[in-house]
Amino acid sequence: MDFSALAVDITDRIATVTFNRPKVLNAFDPTLVRESRAALAAFGRDDAIAAIIVHGAGRAFSAGFDLKAGAATAGQRGLDEWRAVLEADFDFIMDFWHCPKPTIAAVHGYCIGGAFELALACDVTVAARSTKFGAPEVRFGSGAVALLLPWIAGAKAAKELLLTGDDQLTAERAQALGIVNHVVADGEELERARAIARAMAAAAPSAVRITKLAINRSFDAMGLRAALAQALELDIYIEAAGGTERAEFDRIRREQGLNAAIAWRDRRTP
Repeated sequence: MDFSALAVDITDRIATVTFNRPKVLNAFDPTLVRESRAALAAFGRDDAIAAIIVHGAGRAFSAGFDLKAGAATAGQRGLDEWRAVLEADFDFIMDFWHCPKPTIAAVHGYCIGGAFELALACDVTVAARSTKFGAPEVRFGSGAVALLLPWIAGAKAAKELLLTGDDQLTAERAQALGIVNHVVADGEELERARAIARAMAAAAPSAVRITKLAINRSFDAMGLRAALAQALELDIYIEAAGGTERAEFDRIRREQGLNAAIAWRDRRTP
């Protein structure tokens, strides 16, 4: 497969997928989403691949969904358009949860918004010590696409993080909340992820696959799929409704650029 937004390496039955848009902090645009889904589907079917690592090039794992990618249609999408966009974004994130092979996120720098949700969807997350996590969507009138956080960290932590839009969650607190498995020195996250992947690759492939499926089915029995579907439906209405904060954020973004809009958002934080 040929990729423009990804770099892919396959070594010792481990596929490493690297988001490769470092100039924009690996923000998820339609090309990156499409290529990632294709790569994950192919590796999930390939018996020669035992585990999948996802990583980010440059100084961040990812800043989440590319706000610039939607700038041209900001304020112009109706409910049906938002449904199509957000369902595609949701499927992209949940591919990492449902993939039959183990998925490991090796994160550093920023792991924000949709990227935070993607790391939650992976089976294991290894974080560099200086990583900052979070979901700032409510601060500019948006919402979470895949509401996995309550299932991973519990209701109290999810409400605090999501209702404040905190995007400065440290790796150490993320580990304490169960969001991160391991915190390592900066620059060592990928090697730790590879060590975990090698251990998984050394196990019986069918047992690994079925055990992951059993764990996921346990969450399904507790209502995860239905809950995520309900949360996605509400997020569609959040996005379609807009609101004064979203309108102002989009106006500044159109007239002055994304950095100015983010600065406006940050000034509103006490």
